[in-house]
Amino acid sequence: MINAMDDLVIEALFVSDLQPSQRPTADIVRAAVDRMIERYGSAGCAAAVAAEFGDHPETAVQRMGWVRSTLAAA
Repeated sequence: MINAMDDLVIEALFVSDLQPSQRPTADIVRAAVDRMIERYGSAGCAAAVAAEFGDHPETAVQRMGWVRSTLAAA
């Protein structure tokens, strides 16, 4: 079961500028998540994710898959 904190972390990594090609370490992922939460807050991260799914659903689905696998590995 995913809780609200998990959702926030997922959304924050999704809206970060990290890319799969960078193969970020767990420390880099944590830092990016922290920056996005500080910058946008919970509502801002969720809104940015929703906008991406509305504007670019095909790439948003791919990015969400990368986000989830990256967080599982971290």
